[in-house]
Amino acid sequence: MSATQTFLLPDLGEGLTEAEIVRWLVEVGDVVAVDAPVAEVETAKSIVEVPSPYAGVVAELHGTAGSTVDVGKPLITIGVLAPAAETYREEEKAGSGNVLIGYGTPESAGSGRRRMPRSTVVESVVEKAPARSTVPLVISPLVRRMAKDAKIDLHAVTGSGAGGLIVRRDVEAAIAGQKPALVEETVGTVESRTGLAELRRIPVSGFRKAVASTLSRSRREIPEATTWVDVDATALLEVRESLRTATDAGPGLLALMARFVVAGLKKYPELNGFVDTERDELVQYDGVNLGLAAQTERGLVVPAVADAHLLTARGLDREIRRLTSAARDGKLTPHELSCGSFTLNNYGSFGVDGSAAIINHPQVAILGVGRIIDRPWVVDGQLAVRKLTQLSLVFDHRVCDGGTAAGFLRFVADAFESPASALADL
Repeated sequence: MSATQTFLLPDLGEGLTEAEIVRWLVEVGDVVAVDAPVAEVETAKSIVEVPSPYAGVVAELHGTAGSTVDVGKPLITIGVLAPAAETYREEEKAGSGNVLIGYGTPESAGSGRRRMPRSTVVESVVEKAPARSTVPLVISPLVRRMAKDAKIDLHAVTGSGAGGLIVRRDVEAAIAGQKPALVEETVGTVESRTGLAELRRIPVSGFRKAVASTLSRSRREIPEATTWVDVDATALLEVRESLRTATDAGPGLLALMARFVVAGLKKYPELNGFVDTERDELVQYDGVNLGLAAQTERGLVVPAVADAHLLTARGLDREIRRLTSAARDGKLTPHELSCGSFTLNNYGSFGVDGSAAIINHPQVAILGVGRIIDRPWVVDGQLAVRKLTQLSLVFDHRVCDGGTAAGFLRFVADAFESPASALADL
């Protein structure tokens, strides 16, 4: 029987000391390769995949989905490859044991690492693993996820791949042949105050706790004020369309908005900083990390475009798309989620006109953009149908007065209404 290695939850950085297991991507008996993701964990900053530093057969999972694991405590135990493959394992471990969670091991020509073919890994593990017919041989996280989502028991699936490896077609065949599962009805506990039955109870995750803490602190500490303005965005939409070509989609609408916001913060730096309460000082940043509120399945996140002041509208568009994709996949880094200096919230994407947003502490302001819709508007003394939106600025009254806030808001609004002129000056 092969030797076992227990992988301890590594240092997650950013001062984080624990993580919640969102779900396991492997089961006891599964075969894993080096750098293969074994679990999704959620910290107060983000959701990341944990890669395995060992290749072998999963022997034990230390914790269940929803449980919390402290840094330095056992996460998973793996029956590693036997001596015949020891050199390969050591090479893999050397490049994987200390990688930052969620990134895996970077491939580079100068690393001196080599990978054993997947079929060789499977055959080596099968040869040295405990002799039992119930070991489900699975390497692909996609195959495991398909089986979990469809509630397929991999122990009951016969693999058609090399060495009995369970591959995608095997799970698809099992899904096609399964019967619909019966839905179990449950009766909730009756809550005493209302007399109503409880539909469900949802544990507050580490991520939600962090969000709640930040928003609560913002309400407690920041004397906020809100100002807003209706804006004719007809010309902005026209400029956006004029930048499209047959081969180039051009920067998106949000990227153009972001570029105007960054320019406004350069003119009104009071809104791009924080309050140092320990030293009684108002701090202004030299540069902008523009936070962008994004709704995901796990809740609202605010990743930031680092050094947004150095980017063109096209550069902002690329970064916004990358961050949006990473947010949707739960791949944002702790730094991306915490480095923002000002937040732009496009709540118009939810089909609403306005919102009194909460400032993302320790920032001092947040700008919201409502939906853009057709409305009657007076142009040169004549009533016309125009594309209208509403901008709302929530700001910390400690860092500036209403005049500064109104000046910034008017600057951005003017850029929306005369975007060609604004872009010419940027």
